Amino acid sequence: MTVGISYVDGPRLARSLNAASDWVAAGREEINRINVFPVPDGDTGTNFSLTLRAVADALQALGDASLPDTARTAARAAVLGARGNSGMMLAHFLLGFADALSQLDKASPADIARALRRGADQLETSLDDPREGTILTVARESAAAAERAARATEDISDFMRMLLAEGEVALARTPELMAVLKEAGVVDAGGKGFVRMVEGVVRYIEGDPILPADMTPVDADALMPAALAEVATDRDYRYCTEVLVRGDSLPPANDVRAAMHRFGGSIVAISAGDILKIHVHTDTPEAVFTYAARWGTVTTTKADDMRAQHARLAHDERRAVAVIADSSADLSDTVLDRHQIALVPLQVIWGETTLRDRVDIKPEEFYRKLAASAELPTTSQPAPGEFVRAFRNGRQEAHEVVAVLLSAALSGTYQSAMAALKASQLDGVHLVDSRSASLGVGMLARRGAELAEAGWKGDAIATELNRLRSQSGMFLTVDRYDNLIRSGRVSRGKAWLGGMLDVKPILSLDDQGRVVPVDRVRGQERLVPRVLSLLEKRLVPRPTRVRFGLAHANAPEQAERMRTALLAAWQPRDVLVSVATAVLGTHVGEGAWGVFYQVEDGAPEAGA
Repeated sequence: MTVGISYVDGPRLARSLNAASDWVAAGREEINRINVFPVPDGDTGTNFSLTLRAVADALQALGDASLPDTARTAARAAVLGARGNSGMMLAHFLLGFADALSQLDKASPADIARALRRGADQLETSLDDPREGTILTVARESAAAAERAARATEDISDFMRMLLAEGEVALARTPELMAVLKEAGVVDAGGKGFVRMVEGVVRYIEGDPILPADMTPVDADALMPAALAEVATDRDYRYCTEVLVRGDSLPPANDVRAAMHRFGGSIVAISAGDILKIHVHTDTPEAVFTYAARWGTVTTTKADDMRAQHARLAHDERRAVAVIADSSADLSDTVLDRHQIALVPLQVIWGETTLRDRVDIKPEEFYRKLAASAELPTTSQPAPGEFVRAFRNGRQEAHEVVAVLLSAALSGTYQSAMAALKASQLDGVHLVDSRSASLGVGMLARRGAELAEAGWKGDAIATELNRLRSQSGMFLTVDRYDNLIRSGRVSRGKAWLGGMLDVKPILSLDDQGRVVPVDRVRGQERLVPRVLSLLEKRLVPRPTRVRFGLAHANAPEQAERMRTALLAAWQPRDVLVSVATAVLGTHVGEGAWGVFYQVEDGAPEAGA
């Protein structure tokens, strides 16, 4: 007998869970639609998906590791990232699963079957009120199916296909075990999330692409299962409440569940090491938070109004347009949050370590590391899968997406986004090549978000941003030449001479978004006057509506001096100042700074 895949190790488990996360995310709206138990608040798919996303993100940060380390990391990430009832139940399952793999370098089908059984057992013992016809039933019957499959085959591929087939049968039976499901004509939403997780692994093994589900809004009839379901009187609590507690002497989960009975129902508690995570449906979330504080330090809390969620189900409340940028945009967290701009991280490669810009490494940490390291980092564009995920999430939140990206002449980021868009076959996504970098990207993205907030449609926003980029530009100077040398921007001889004579180059961008030299000065003190002079020559006729941005690579004094000069000379709409993230810092080095301008004269009166 030929065995195709005979074992699972750490990297294989990580890749499988990442595929599972993507596949659950692609179907989360359908899972939300059928969510009628324990309360019809329409968020089971979102909660299950976000919990799995936390697992996938943690495993990506971990990199290739042993099977026990990978499984433990996944379980801990699930606990920390658990959302809602379904997320808490998934976390319990993964804790048991990881425990069964704690002594194995490689896992055979029989080992995986034991791990699935341990996960199902831990899930069942963790529940305050176990109900058949839920994810509990599907997990337990899937574990039994895995044990039968392990006796029938030593091939992981065949094993997983058998497991999926049996899981689908168990899911189809859930309406027979729970009256509320049968009345609504749906299967259990949590159980469907579990089966879809297994299906994502099977699709990964078989090489099937994991593409987003259709984002076309469902009609009113399709919304009926969750939107029209009524909440049982004994479960009619208002708030889905969660609290995360950290401490050295946390109580057992059983004691926590007993204490939470006074506050409400649908109780799930996880006590793992120094982490205690509690989920409870209650009318008094603040009382839950106060009580939980006696066990340790409360680090995060959440209380979602389930009645309001249920009332919103019958209405499509997505935004008209969501704006996405890549992490080179150099916008502050405050601006990103205010305008709901999502970021796709580029990669920073330092030796053997790959870090996601602004996720795994923040600007302050980057410059500390840069100053202490003899080795210079490099950067790489996001993988198409990162863009698929971002576009999918954007289309779930909005009817259209506008993505503003780093200049195609400087990076493969735009091409990666194009490949993702082609592979995903999503409609309503508009790509904009900024032909710029840093705050040149960020300022266009922010303007796009402002237009979206004003009611413009996606295609009109993209058209306007393409117009604005022809009225935008940059002047950038560097303090040292090491990074430019490696990038091929300046020869070694010129760089050495420039350093000896304290010559500071001033760089700009051409109409295709390529870096070009425009001037040079001797001495730091002459830079600000020269850049102001270049702006006066470039911005003719003098604009009436201009914005500036200042990005600096750990050079706050120079940035502040330039900001003050810009305010005095131009009376601009605003001047954004930000620390350049690792993407720009990698290529220009510490001490660099740049001025970005965006002229908004000539804008159409309406773009809707």
